Amino acid sequence: MDIKTIGLASDHAGYALKQFVKKYLDEKGWPYKDYGTYSEESCDYSDFGHALARGIENGEVFPGIAICGSGEGINMTLNKHRQIRAGLCWIPEIAHLIRQHNNANVLVMPGRFIDEETARKIMDEYFSTEFEGGRHQKRIDKIPCE
Repeated sequence: MDIKTIGLASDHAGYALKQFVKKYLDEKGWPYKDYGTYSEESCDYSDFGHALARGIENGEVFPGIAICGSGEGINMTLNKHRQIRAGLCWIPEIAHLIRQHNNANVLVMPGRFIDEETARKIMDEYFSTEFEGGRHQKRIDKIPCE
């Protein structure tokens, strides 16, 4: 995966895990841009999911990592954008498949349901897996609808 600047987004329920993600990225020496939220004060995941999606769409960041309590809300928000393929992961094997088969450009994690060690393994798998292409590209091409 060609990493540019990694875009980050979370709501209040994902904030603590996002702070861990920043440490992980710092360890790797990878730059990132945080689209918010910036505290555990209650907020709406959609505000930050849309901001991250726009950052990817305009070429400012690639790829993205997003976190909310269940991962579902921010994942739904991100996938409303035509250029986004966000995948929700709670185990490393799913992170592998969203890259290998779906060429996911946003990794989504459920902040209330995984610990830091699991998040590390998920990110290791996501960033080390390449898109397989071939029959999978044909399937991805069929995702947008008009």
